Amino acid sequence: MYERKFTRFISFMEPDTYLTIKAFSQGLYKEKGSRFISLAWPVTTQEEIKSILENIRKEYHSARHHCFAWKLGQGSQTYRVNDDGEPSGSAGKPILGQINSFQVTNILIVVVRYFGGRLLGVSGLINAYRSAAESALKNSEIAELYVQDYYELIFPYAVINDVMKVIKDEEAGQSQQKFELECRMTINFRTSSRERILNALSRIEGLIYRHTETF
Repeated sequence: MYERKFTRFISFMEPDTYLTIKAFSQGLYKEKGSRFISLAWPVTTQEEIKSILENIRKEYHSARHHCFAWKLGQGSQTYRVNDDGEPSGSAGKPILGQINSFQVTNILIVVVRYFGGRLLGVSGLINAYRSAAESALKNSEIAELYVQDYYELIFPYAVINDVMKVIKDEEAGQSQQKFELECRMTINFRTSSRERILNALSRIEGLIYRHTETF
């Protein structure tokens, strides 16, 4: 449903920034002949995570274990851990613990283990998977990003200058533009700017907007 007016937000908003890694990174930990190769990616969807995990199992098919943890979202995050055959709680949770320690989200870390012939025990495994995940995170570049809102705009061509002025003044992003008698455009902006920007757009004659997920 399209909206014409915008209800004021209460002032107690969640922070609209979050930390994540900027690009793929890798780490390594060795213990009693076993090698723990840690691989970290910035991710945004569970479908993306599924694809990466499938590729990792193919690329490192000779490894004994492919343990992982991932975390998505800001505020109330979604996460998952997997021990992939290691004793319960000895792999996925230590990996997630490092994700939480570095306060990052939108991230997947896989630790691939090549068994060295000697058992490490549960405490040894916890330390190994934690250290491997920490290595990948220390080798990554962590960035602070803004939580973005996305809105589709529909407006008559006659008011395009008014729309573009709001976008320019607020430094909003734009995509999916279609300029005809009836114009359509998707814009994105920092969540903390939502009330101010939508109030400005509401004053433009004939413009309607709809919240959308992404471009």
